[in-house]
Amino acid sequence: MSSHRKLKVAIIGSGNIGTDLMIKIMRNAKHLEMGAMVGIDPSSDGLARATRLGVATTHEGVEGLTRLPVFDDIDFVFDATSATAHVSNDALLRQLKPSLRLIDLTPAAIGPYCVPVVNLDAHLDQPNVNMVTCGGQATIPIVAAISRVAKVHYAEIIATISSKSAGPGTRANIDEFTETTSKALEQVGGAGKGKAIIVLNPAEPPLMMRDSVFVLSEAADQAAIAGSIEAMVHAVHSYVPGYRLKQAVQFDVIPASAPLHIPGLGSFSGLKTSVFLEVEGAAHYLPSYAGNLDIMTSAALATAERMAESLINL
Repeated sequence: MSSHRKLKVAIIGSGNIGTDLMIKIMRNAKHLEMGAMVGIDPSSDGLARATRLGVATTHEGVEGLTRLPVFDDIDFVFDATSATAHVSNDALLRQLKPSLRLIDLTPAAIGPYCVPVVNLDAHLDQPNVNMVTCGGQATIPIVAAISRVAKVHYAEIIATISSKSAGPGTRANIDEFTETTSKALEQVGGAGKGKAIIVLNPAEPPLMMRDSVFVLSEAADQAAIAGSIEAMVHAVHSYVPGYRLKQAVQFDVIPASAPLHIPGLGSFSGLKTSVFLEVEGAAHYLPSYAGNLDIMTSAALATAERMAESLINL
């Protein structure tokens, strides 16, 4: 097949995330092109923008997508709705077109968790992959970077985002956020136990996304851990340009004579690694402080691009 061929995509969800993703695809995608934008609000800005850009639209949800003439040509579907909606969307689309690849931006987690720089290569053939959460996409790479050097017993992350960048979908899915992110810290990041916290900050002017990562691991070479983290930050930065360390990696040695007590883990002695991140959005559609939304759309696009490349090169 020609390497210049592009595969068509549909986006379900014409809100902030879906609209930002559409703009990213139209500006930056090498192997993908927009086929359809799907919403449920006929007056949404996302549907209006898609129409102006010549993209087929429907305000009748996923069922409306299946009635569009372009549906037969769709290879990828991005779902930017909610965890509950994704379950029914996946079931309907899978029944009508089993060959579709679904990229899930909700916490539904029907398919395996996917963090591009950590485990995408293992999931290139999956029919449905889950992009975890914004906090997961920002912090799991750091935990995985430490896991490459030392056994990680416990990882705790705190994702702080601007209240203005937390829409109805984010607010409705906070319980799913903590549960999904915690599980993915373990399953993808390699932590023995994971814990996730999200904070909605009402400050004005709005603050950029900040992520704090605290990892308890076996004793290991601190320079090796710092180097692994810096290499991972560089890798994430390749598809999320606003992703960066806020300050140098910090280490604390926890001696056996004065162990920490971690609920569910017990007494701990070893190495504590603290990493502080900032995620600035690209401001394609969303404001630059909305790095929590930008990292999700960027990770989803990076995932689908790699999958499309593998399909085109078959």
